[in-house]
Amino acid sequence: MEPKPLMSTILDQILADKRKACQAMRATRSLEALRQEAAHAAPRPDFFFESISEGPSLAVIAEIKKKSPSKGLICENFDPVRIALSYEKAGASAISVLTDEPYFGGTPEDLKRVRAAVTLPVLRKDFIVDEIQIYESVVLGADAVLLIAAALTDSELYAFSALCLELGLDILYEAHDEEDVRRILKLEPRIIGINNRDLKTFEVNLATTLRLARLIPGDICVVSESGIRDQTELLALKSMGVKAFLIGESLMKTTNPGETLQKLLGPCDG
Repeated sequence: MEPKPLMSTILDQILADKRKACQAMRATRSLEALRQEAAHAAPRPDFFFESISEGPSLAVIAEIKKKSPSKGLICENFDPVRIALSYEKAGASAISVLTDEPYFGGTPEDLKRVRAAVTLPVLRKDFIVDEIQIYESVVLGADAVLLIAAALTDSELYAFSALCLELGLDILYEAHDEEDVRRILKLEPRIIGINNRDLKTFEVNLATTLRLARLIPGDICVVSESGIRDQTELLALKSMGVKAFLIGESLMKTTNPGETLQKLLGPCDG
């Protein structure tokens, strides 16, 4: 198996813990049973992709996140369904639900409840390191999953991508640097997310999107992730070919995330 790209200590720890959690899940849940459940699920192929690539001028994937390793607790009054409904009302194009519990305070059940409550497509935001998580995502009702290039080998990326496509899941591939983009482009992606957060320092710089977007063909939907705070930044990124924006912390740290999103998506020239 190929070595993974160099990662920060904290991400290494998150991935190690996630692999242990997947081993524990395999001990309590039959992979074959999950496969059968996934076969009888009702996926919505292309729903996520079409919503963010063919939707409004400023397509926002609004994120539900209780806490983070770098910021600690972000939202004290955490109610995923209430937040999701407020995002939908405010004009979000899709909902991102963090389902990692130890580091982000989310659960798979949060995604299931959100999917039942809204009509928007739902992204499962987690650290996917095992195929069992992909089958579980379908059963939970996810329309798309996140695959982080820096967390996976080439063979894992290929295998997980093929499985997602087979099961009708859209894929948001996540890149942090030029090498990530190069590896992802080999998979003929439809969506590439550029994370502006440095994996080593956890500092955020929107220039990362501007730098990496130039390497991505125009027919691919580019999503800018992390650090976006106002409409001026949205419009600047859009002018560089960015189609959609994944926004979480700047919404979740306010008392009314939906109202904050509505203001962010207010009247614009684009």
